[in-house]
Amino acid sequence: MRSRLALLAGAVSVLVLTAFLVPLALLVRTVAADRATVRATADAQSLVPVVGTADPDTIRLTVEQLTADSGRPVSVFLPDGTVVGAPVPRTPAVALAARGQSLTAESDGGREVVIAVQGRPDGTGVIRTVVPRSELTAGVTRAWLVLALLGVLLVLVGLVVADRLARTLVRPITELSRVSHRLANAELDARVAPAGPAELRGVAGALNHLAERIQVLLREEREQVADLSHRLRTPLTALRLEAESLRDPADRARLTSAVDGLERTVTGLIRQARWRSSYPDGTARCDAAEVVGERVAFWSVLAEDTGRSVTLDLAVGPLPVAVAIDELAAAVDALLGNVFAHTPDGTPFTVGLGRDADQVVLTVADSGPGMPSGAVRRGASRAGSTGLGLDIADRAARTSGGRLELHTGPEGGALLLLRLGPPRP
Repeated sequence: MRSRLALLAGAVSVLVLTAFLVPLALLVRTVAADRATVRATADAQSLVPVVGTADPDTIRLTVEQLTADSGRPVSVFLPDGTVVGAPVPRTPAVALAARGQSLTAESDGGREVVIAVQGRPDGTGVIRTVVPRSELTAGVTRAWLVLALLGVLLVLVGLVVADRLARTLVRPITELSRVSHRLANAELDARVAPAGPAELRGVAGALNHLAERIQVLLREEREQVADLSHRLRTPLTALRLEAESLRDPADRARLTSAVDGLERTVTGLIRQARWRSSYPDGTARCDAAEVVGERVAFWSVLAEDTGRSVTLDLAVGPLPVAVAIDELAAAVDALLGNVFAHTPDGTPFTVGLGRDADQVVLTVADSGPGMPSGAVRRGASRAGSTGLGLDIADRAARTSGGRLELHTGPEGGALLLLRLGPPRP
């Protein structure tokens, strides 16, 4: 925008200067030609008394002296046909002046000035001189050069002034764009200082008001989610009591472990909803190898019950990533739960964890029917679920600077890649 405003100002300046300087340049050329013509006419008129009264010898001496002083050729045509001075033939202008009419005419060599001299007893004499082209345009080139330099200087000054004015407009717009991007990245405390014209100050105030309203609405929503999550503690407590009352130790341990995991999830949800994260400065981190190994071991029990074979390929840890333990565990559970939810019993799947450049990549592949297009879309599902599982995994990856990728495996099943960024130094 800044360059376009400067270009517009430059174009306007060039047009305005052209409208003024071109006529001025033509006027300078005309004035120079008229000045040379007037000078030559005055020199020729100084011969009128001599030509009207003196003899040819006196006229010749006077003409020679004037020619030497002015540097222009001067000729005097006497009524008897004698030519005194520069020997030139009679021109149509001389013939017209012999009838008593003085005039100036354009010729090949320049501008011809002829003056009729009356009063001689033998008839009308004619004084002729020629103003060469070089004298007609003397000083014009220098004047045009000065005008051109002046025009360039004025254009440059206009560009500088336009750039300064454009900066006062572009800087507030750039600040508005920067703050809007910060708000889009969940930095809800970002505010813009109103600056620039009144319209931009109004936009800045509206953006700040919008950010405040987003904070208020989000806070209210999180409080409602936290309250709803807190209400889940009562049925969870009852479920724990029921699990502890089981006689089979294996069943009791399995259900108690599941209840513990659910309680951790609810606790994390409450903590996150109430803005009391354990990592307020964004320095969340955990060992991906440890978390993935633990969650795969948990799901392996269910895989055995449903006749699924699990192939685990974990790189040697530790593999630190910029995700909290609870969030990564929830993401892994979402990906593995997706396998159980969308593939028939007995479908094998593979879990891999390794490094790819500076990222840690979790790979979950199965031999099922594959993933439908647009599966990573919050609240959308074609299998009757909530449609939030893959979105949870994708959000966990993006908080670390990574992403979730969906592909089709070599055998036609789903291939999910969860790319996790490294923690901050």
